[in-house]
Parts: sequence; structure tokens; C-alpha cells
Amino acid sequence: MSRWVRGPLALLVTIIATGCGGDTPNQQGTAATTQALLSQPIGELTQVRPSPALEPNSGDDELPIDQLGYDQGNLDALVRIVELSDYGCGYCRKFHLETFPVLREEFIETGKVLWKFVPFVNGMFENSLFATEAAECALEQGSLPFEALNERLWSDQASWKRSSDPEPVLRGMAQDAGVDLAEFDTCLNNDNSIDRISSARSTASRLGVRGTPTFYPIGFPPIEGALPTEAFQQVLELMHQEISGVAGN
Repeated sequence: MSRWVRGPLALLVTIIATGCGGDTPNQQGTAATTQALLSQPIGELTQVRPSPALEPNSGDDELPIDQLGYDQGNLDALVRIVELSDYGCGYCRKFHLETFPVLREEFIETGKVLWKFVPFVNGMFENSLFATEAAECALEQGSLPFEALNERLWSDQASWKRSSDPEPVLRGMAQDAGVDLAEFDTCLNNDNSIDRISSARSTASRLGVRGTPTFYPIGFPPIEGALPTEAFQQVLELMHQEISGVAGN
């Protein structure tokens, strides 16, 4: 067995309409989702708290959410998003190449949103686990190599996703991203990355994730599937306004 995969993962595989696991995006369904989010009241929320579903189970085999994924933005941001995406998912790729750069510039870099990206292997794509292990091991070396490899994994998804031997493809991408290959190999041979991947799977299972991408804005309903960029902008702005207004009262 390749050193890139150590032990079977019981992976969640389910279906949603606007993400990987479902049909092609339905604009009417997306519009209904957007409208539901925009009309959702947040009640007397006075501060942003993790939802109970994002708290770890009592089991010793699951890492807490704050030890998973990659955070971007102001740690004191009012709006906090947990994203679960699969590197092999076409809708996730579309989101990261088209929508996320806009959200990062408008909301994350301006301090409005703290964004946690959690790679989640949904079980639909054979080589996704290899890519996720590579990303996790790049992350152990810091934000710069991770961001460089993360971008390549999305932009060149087809090259590793369709490969009959993805290890050398991903290794080459890691080297191009500035990853120290000796440390990379050490990471691949320990259990840290698999522990994080397994914990992400467990978290997704508890949350009831039905496909990728899925977004959990803390204090609001989840966003399932890839909304159009303009709709996502509108939703995040409304969330920020709502929380700002409540917090200021």
C-alpha cells in the first residue's frame, strides 16, 4: 500500500443539488437558498459563538475544530465561516477559482470575516485523499507553501485527479510550491495528516454534510453548494450588518 494512504477511511458520500454529489446547479434552487439565507433572522445574538454541532465529540479520536483546516482573516471578525470542500470536487474548484478570491478581497482582507477552510474527503474522488494528504503536509510547513500548493491543487485539478499514479504529480506540485520534500516525506509517514483528515470526516458526519462545498456561518443556517459570487457577497454583507447591528445595541 502506498505510504500516502494508511488505513481505510469510512467516508461520507451523500448528494446535494448544487455541489459535488448532485446534479448540475439549479438556478431556481440556488435563488431559493439565497432568499432563505437573506430572510433568516438571527434573534438576540449578542456575540458569535460556535454552534453545538461544531463542538468536538467526547471521543478521543477526534480533534477539535480549531485544530483543523486553515484560517484566514481577523481572529476577532464578527462573521466566521467554516468551509468543508473536497479537492476533487468540480463545484469546489469553481468556488475557489472564481468566488473565493472576490470574498477574500472584500471580506477577509478587510477584517469582516474569519474563514476556516477544512479539506474534507467526501469519498467520490479516488485521488482526493492523496491531494488532501499533500495539502495537510504542506500546511505543516506554514502558510506560504500551503497557499501555493492549495492554489495548484485547484487550478490543475485535472492533472492529479485523472492520474493513474497521482503521487509523483502531487510531489512535483509540492516541490513547485516551495515545500521541503524531506519534511514532506516525514509528514506523509506519520499519522498527523490522517488524524486531521479523519477528524474532518467525523465533524462533517456530525454536521450532516450532504455534499461539497458546504459552508457553516456561525450563528446562521448552513450554505450547501456553490452560490453565485454575487449572491455570496450579498449574504456575507447581510450577516456582517446583522451582527454589527446587534453587537452595537
